[in-house]
Amino acid sequence: MTEMAFLEQEHLRLILLDTRNHVLSTPTIYVGSLNTSVLRVGELFRSAIKENAAALIVAHNHPSGDPAPSPEDVRVTSQIVSAGQLLDIDVLDHIIIGQQRFVSLKERGLGFD
Repeated sequence: MTEMAFLEQEHLRLILLDTRNHVLSTPTIYVGSLNTSVLRVGELFRSAIKENAAALIVAHNHPSGDPAPSPEDVRVTSQIVSAGQLLDIDVLDHIIIGQQRFVSLKERGLGFD
């Protein structure tokens, strides 16, 4: 995931986990523009369902290098967490990767009510 810090476009990846939190796969779900990615929450969970994942971690980069979460990041995180609850797939975190640092939305209590 460290390579995401240097990408020129926004990428969203998942870390799909089994019931023991072992990594099943790390698919790239979306590639956006310089400062945005369009995310459909249903498509995000398609990979998790296909892999029979028990849990997942969302990770995306900010090409600007500043990992500060935007209001849209928080809104989408809340939608992802709610959808995960409906599908019985635990959303453990949403990590935003910048250059030389990252932000955990769960650690900051953003989108995880």
